[in-house]
Amino acid sequence: MSGPSRTPRTPRVGGRDRDPEGRARNARPRDGLGRPLPYGSAGVERQPEGVVRAPEESVTEAQTLLDAGRPFHAHEVFEDAWKSGPDDERGLWRGLAQLAVGLTHAARGNTTGGARLLRRGAGAVEEWGTESGRVRPHDLRLIELVGWARELADSVERDGGPVDAVASSPRLRGPAC
Repeated sequence: MSGPSRTPRTPRVGGRDRDPEGRARNARPRDGLGRPLPYGSAGVERQPEGVVRAPEESVTEAQTLLDAGRPFHAHEVFEDAWKSGPDDERGLWRGLAQLAVGLTHAARGNTTGGARLLRRGAGAVEEWGTESGRVRPHDLRLIELVGWARELADSVERDGGPVDAVASSPRLRGPAC
């Protein structure tokens, strides 16, 4: 498999960034939590969109991003897997993307959105595991991830402030707890 493909960007047209096909693409720089920064600011490197990876590569890449405190970017990896993976795994990857977005919102201090997305993602991952009968797909710790998300959602609501994205990130793989 070749390296990540990047969507070429064209200049702003009519106030919006566009790709060569004319689709809107936001080229604004972003911080580590995915928040847009002013044009011309130094941001973190954007996660390329539309990359097709093997499931193991998706999990490894997402864990690297989570460990670096970049859950927004991990969400983009999970979203690529959701959109390009097999139909019978889409619910899993969508749920994982929701968990990463929930952590993103919690780290930004969005208590309501963070808790809601963490719970929604936990429910989606749990439902997928139950329906598929698979509790360790791609060595993912589904039961532990569901527990992590619900505990973090409770903590976010209880404490009310932003969480540390690095300290709060889950372990996606490894031995069962």
